[in-house]
Amino acid sequence: MLDWGTEYCVDRAHGEAHWNHPGTNWCLDFHGDPCAAELVVYSDGNHHMALLEAVCAFRERHKLNDIFYTTTPPGPLVAALKNGGRLRLGNLCIARTPHVFISPEPVLSSIDTAGSQVEAKPLFRSRGNALLVRAGNPLNIGGIEDLQNKPIRLFLSNPETEKISFSVYRDTLRNLAEPGGLDLTGLLAEDGGRVVYGDCIHHREAPLAIARGDADCALLYYHLALRYTRLFPDDFELVPLSDTAHDHSMPEANLVSSSAITIIGDGGPWGTAFMEYMLGDEVAAVYHHHGMIHG
Repeated sequence: MLDWGTEYCVDRAHGEAHWNHPGTNWCLDFHGDPCAAELVVYSDGNHHMALLEAVCAFRERHKLNDIFYTTTPPGPLVAALKNGGRLRLGNLCIARTPHVFISPEPVLSSIDTAGSQVEAKPLFRSRGNALLVRAGNPLNIGGIEDLQNKPIRLFLSNPETEKISFSVYRDTLRNLAEPGGLDLTGLLAEDGGRVVYGDCIHHREAPLAIARGDADCALLYYHLALRYTRLFPDDFELVPLSDTAHDHSMPEANLVSSSAITIIGDGGPWGTAFMEYMLGDEVAAVYHHHGMIHG
């Protein structure tokens, strides 16, 4: 198992009971106390490393008791919002309506923001996509062409439960393969192909699949691959597919993704202030550090 460490803002080291098992009972993408939180944020998860920093800084600045926020794919969050904020995690049910929702624009346009007078605003864009490989790159994977020429197993997000990220990755593969005349039919074939699909939350599943030896590499947003090489430097390396870290040298082929932020209802006592903070210069620097373009 990969040791993700802790991802919450409140110091819980003083007398609080801990009980979990990483193989059977470990919850990584729900953060904070849903009962005590004064601000609730529903968010997609691929920018979880930057959102953590921003949430912690906002809480500290305003001395909030706690902030409850999610970093899952948007599908279950939309379903929960339509069900009064109720979301079931195994045998646990969480019932909190969000004050703020962060997700790709097509997702936000599909949800009910009744009572809100605030339009959704762009929050960040990716710098394209990259390949994540094992540290030392034992198969010497250098780019898309190796996916055709070598018996490499590629991890991709699930086409049903994470449709947005899957479509970005699939179309990036096709776009990068076409100019060089590459044929990735065998790689992507449903029967006998070499793609290892995640189940429902690829920003945790992708590095784990490589660490376990279930896949040889993963196609990921550049900022996700960057995160894993920083968090697990002894386990992973990043293989760029274009100059993703700098100037989008192949923007049409190496697809860029984006997310936006909006208020749900009246945003509660802190939603509007949080949205304004997320769109400001301080958060822009955080997202830039983690390999994204703010705004």
